[in-house]
Amino acid sequence: MPVKSPCIGVCVLDPVAGYCIGCFRTGDEIGAWMGMSDGSKKRLLETIRKRRLSTTSEPLITTGDKGL
Repeated sequence: MPVKSPCIGVCVLDPVAGYCIGCFRTGDEIGAWMGMSDGSKKRLLETIRKRRLSTTSEPLITTGDKGL
C-alpha cells in the first residue's frame, strides 16, 4: 500500500520556520515526495511528526496584530 502524502491542502511555507504550516514539510521535501521510496516517505513522516510536536500551539504565520 502506498504511503499517503501528509498534505492537507493548506500550502503556505512559513519563511521563519522553513516549512509548510499545513504538512510541516520543507519546500524541498514537498518537491521530492513523488520520487521518494516508501521507506524514505515513512522516515520523513517521522521527521514531520517530531516537527509538529516541537512547535507551539501558536500559528507559525502571524498578522503582526497580537489581538488576532
